[in-house]
Amino acid sequence: MSKQGASLTVIDLNADEPCCPPLAQSRVPAETAAVLAPAFKALGDPVRLQLMSMIASAEGGEACVCDLTPAFSLSGPTISHHLKTLREAGLVDAERRGTWVYYRARPGILRQLAALLTVEAPSGS
Repeated sequence: MSKQGASLTVIDLNADEPCCPPLAQSRVPAETAAVLAPAFKALGDPVRLQLMSMIASAEGGEACVCDLTPAFSLSGPTISHHLKTLREAGLVDAERRGTWVYYRARPGILRQLAALLTVEAPSGS
């Protein structure tokens, strides 16, 4: 019997429409969970969550690693590791300009994560 995994449905993380209903409304499909879980896992670290916040809220929509590193009492290589994790999870894009790397949040995946966590207020609240 073959142990090949089922093929994953491609989820467009840059789509304007949510990939699926909020998890408070219905079960998250396995394929969707497999695609979005690495992003949630990456954000599960306090330093990465702070880095993501700094990048997403940066003026002009991007942040230089030269501005991110001094905000923490961690070494440059440790910050680079955390930024690499955010990049690999699809949360940020990076662009090298000379000796510096600039990071931009990927709004599509942030919209997908937010939509999945949306909880409607009960009527009459």
